[in-house]
Amino acid sequence: MIEARLLTKVFHDRKRGEVRGADAVSFSVGPGTIYGLLGANGAGKTTTLRMLATLLRPTSGTATVAGFDVAREPDKVRAAVGFLATTTALYDRLTAREMVAYFGRLHGMAEAALRARIALLADQLDMHEFLDRRCEKLSSGMKQKTSIARMLVHDPQVMIFDEPTLGLDVMAARAIVRFVRDCRERGKTVIYSTHVMSEAEKLCDRVGIIHAGSIRAEGTVAELKARTGERDLEEAFVRIVAPEAAP
Repeated sequence: MIEARLLTKVFHDRKRGEVRGADAVSFSVGPGTIYGLLGANGAGKTTTLRMLATLLRPTSGTATVAGFDVAREPDKVRAAVGFLATTTALYDRLTAREMVAYFGRLHGMAEAALRARIALLADQLDMHEFLDRRCEKLSSGMKQKTSIARMLVHDPQVMIFDEPTLGLDVMAARAIVRFVRDCRERGKTVIYSTHVMSEAEKLCDRVGIIHAGSIRAEGTVAELKARTGERDLEEAFVRIVAPEAAP
């Protein structure tokens, strides 16, 4: 469902000159799989995900999502993907229900189907308590659940989560992690970007460790630990991206 081949994005900065936000990134993700993109802040996770979601155009390389090329068929990619960005905002004066419904209508959903879909998502994300509350009155966890419902209202086959638990309390983060795991059980294709090692260990079938814009290692959590000789994923991560800092 997702195939990235040598995906590269070059930015031009007045002070630093040419900056490679993503450098020849290659990986694939199949249905019913959670692929973790693991890296520190500024490693290239968000740049890579934005190219897959067609928010950025690649400088070079190719990628297909649900069989559609991200550069040549962006509209078809957008119809097949749900993308949760770290900076996505909600309209304060709309309720959570109205927010989700608005995006469902943008996707051309019929009203009856839309109502049924919102009810289902409210069940899955435990949103009924605040579904008719204005977004300005919601907690961080409630807002994140609303953002997830909005990205999934058209029932996409491919889901891209960029740091979905950032800034959430323990219980809200657990609810999000549980929902992402359920997505895999329903056969969805999931990319899960995080720098939280415990989430990667709990969720991800395979992990790509990204550093300075490029994939430095890829495999299951067990494979990455075995490769580095470490028993802890965090220590394996450090040994891969900064061996000089490893004990």
